[in-house]
Amino acid sequence: MSVNETYVFRPFKLISLLCVFLALGLDIVALLSPAWVTAERYSLSLWESCRKVGAVLQCSSTLRSDWQVATLVLLLAGAVVTLVALLIALISLCNGTHRKHYRTVAIFLFTAVVLQSCALVLYPIKFIDGTVLQTYHEFNWGYGLGWGATIFMLGGGILFCLRTDMYDDALY
Repeated sequence: MSVNETYVFRPFKLISLLCVFLALGLDIVALLSPAWVTAERYSLSLWESCRKVGAVLQCSSTLRSDWQVATLVLLLAGAVVTLVALLIALISLCNGTHRKHYRTVAIFLFTAVVLQSCALVLYPIKFIDGTVLQTYHEFNWGYGLGWGATIFMLGGGILFCLRTDMYDDALY
């Protein structure tokens, strides 16, 4: 670089990579969370439903209900698509071919956002439609982490869509 040239470092792609990594981490924790819905003596996760009867905790699988299986499949598909997007972004960033794959990573992330959003909207609608809980219930931290992962995926996809590279080309 000469004295008159300046280099502007725009860390949008690194921030977007961090967003995708956080989204994947939040998604995994949300999938494994034991608490998506809680009530007095009742808890529901994506995998099992538990009731406390006296001092005994009785748990049964939730994979018998079609809407719970659909929610789980949509969330797992979103997590897999996010993992693929993260791997593509990491490989292209390490190889120096990052400009070629930004749009592909963004499309993968937007696909994961659609899958996650469908699952996270389906879950409370079908839960409230089919539940007969007579007590107060609330959607707990597992459900919230699912939305957090979706928001980070959306943010990462938007940041991968930003075209900051066209401004850097004039400097070389």
